[in-house]
Amino acid sequence: MIKTGIGYDVHQLVKGESLIIGSVPVQADFGSLGHSDGDALIHSICDALLGAASLGDLGGFFPSNTDEWENVESKMFLIDVISKVKKEGYSINNIDATIVLQSPMLTTYIPRIKNSLANILELDESQVSIKATTTDHLGFIGKEQGWAVLAIATLSK
Repeated sequence: MIKTGIGYDVHQLVKGESLIIGSVPVQADFGSLGHSDGDALIHSICDALLGAASLGDLGGFFPSNTDEWENVESKMFLIDVISKVKKEGYSINNIDATIVLQSPMLTTYIPRIKNSLANILELDESQVSIKATTTDHLGFIGKEQGWAVLAIATLSK
């Protein structure tokens, strides 16, 4: 059996916060506002994996209205989600994600982000695709007020 899940996450960008993407610190004048570390890439991948395994969503396991998950590194969420997916008898075939961020340009960061995620997911880098795009200065992303990520996960059982 092959199943596919989609994940989507958005975070506000503000000065004084760190920008973490795929567990990789990114140099920027602003960062992601979030209850955890605000890593929208990892959050969207978690939701894609949980969706493919029909396990619900990230907020159901790690609610943002509790102090328990405040300032937690999102990598910890992904490790837990991988465990839940494997417990259901699934293996991860691939992850494909698109980061939508006006700036900074992520070209030089993509290889590190891909490597970081492949290591966390225990996958070969060929099974992880990370792309980045902008909105050509349109909307809240184009005005650098936020960023978004869309991810797709394919599982097999």
